[in-house]
Formats: sequence, C-alpha cells, structure tokens
Amino acid sequence: MSAVAASPPAGGRPASRSRLQRFMTSSIGLKLVMALTGVLLSFFVLGHMLGNLQAFQGAEAIDDYGKLLRKEPALLWTARLGLLAAVGLHIYAFLALTKKNKQAREVGYREKKHREASYASRSMTITGPLILAFIIFHILHMTTGTVHSSFEEGAVYHNLATGLTGLVGLIYILAMAMLSLHLWHGVWSMLLTLGLPEGRYGSVGRTAATVFTALVTLGFIAIPAAVMTGLIK
Repeated sequence: MSAVAASPPAGGRPASRSRLQRFMTSSIGLKLVMALTGVLLSFFVLGHMLGNLQAFQGAEAIDDYGKLLRKEPALLWTARLGLLAAVGLHIYAFLALTKKNKQAREVGYREKKHREASYASRSMTITGPLILAFIIFHILHMTTGTVHSSFEEGAVYHNLATGLTGLVGLIYILAMAMLSLHLWHGVWSMLLTLGLPEGRYGSVGRTAATVFTALVTLGFIAIPAAVMTGLIK
C-alpha cells in the first residue's frame, strides 16, 4: 500500500493570499491593523502638532519648516501616500470590526454590557466621520489653498494668521475637541491591543492615553486660539 504525498501549491502564492485574507478578515487581524495604523497616525499627529507650534517662534521659523518639508517632493509624497494608506486601512478595519460585532450581537448570545465601552464605541462612530471631513477641509484650506481666500504658497505663517480667524478658527477648535475624544479612546484601545495591562482606572494604558491626548489637543488648539486672540497676527 503506497502513500501519495500532497504536492505544495506552486510558488506558495495561493496559500499566502489565503493567509492574508484570513488575517484581514479575522477579529485579531483587524484589531492589529487598527492598532498598528493607530501607532503610525498617532506619531504623525504628534509630529504635526510640534511642527505647528513653531508659529510661536515667528514667521521665519515656521516658514523655514515648511520649506524643509517641501525640499524633497518625492519623499513628501511618499509620506503622504503612506499616511493615506494608513487612514484607509484604519477605516477599513474599524468598519469590518463594527460589522462583525453587529453580526455577533444578532446571534443572540448573552453578554455583559459595559457602559463605558458602549459609549466609546458610539463616540468613535460619530467622531471618526467628522474628523475625516475635517481632514479633507484642512487639506483644501491649508495645503492646496482651495478654500483659503488669502492663501500664499509657502507662506505658512501668513496662511495660519489669515486663515484661522473668526468662524474658521472656531471650527478648528471644535475639530480638535472631536479629535481628543477619538484619540483618547483610540490610543487606549491601541495600547490594550498591543498588550498593556487593562484597567478602568490607574492603568498604564489609560494614563498614557490621557497624557498623550491632552498634550496633542492643547498643542493644536493653541494655534487657532492664538490667532483669534491676536497673539499670532
């Protein structure tokens, strides 16, 4: 009696695609995608905030910073496309996880409900689309100048001082408030997914999320607030 060995798939491509598909459709895989893209986006938000704060050093400092970013167009666009991919994957993972959770609830299992998790989920559902809408507006406002009546290419300080007055400045501040809700829960969830101890009060992840969110939010709000109060003009 002879045994026939099963031949491996040619080149291993179908198996690789299958593993990738399973990973991208599993709850664990989707949570890891959200966590890793969350890390990347959190670092970007922090770096962007620190760059913006150079406006307090005067026009020359932040205009030179803007020139530095545009010095290597290929590198700049690679970073932009990478961030766009991270945003796309982040949104995909969130929508896929939301669908999975909804399907699980429809099965009818008895689960213990946590008010905080429920509130956070609703908050993310609301703040996520609002932040996406603001990002689009921000790009049209401060990057391309499409909706900025006094936009000057390369004049970062001028664009901030003339573009963050009145209602627009208030919109930026409200958008940062939305970002704080989304960022706080997102950073905490990301740290839990990556293995930090879980805990409602006093946990490392919760403290780190709170400190990070407070720094980023206050740093971003400082710019439109300074323009609206005449500190930056």
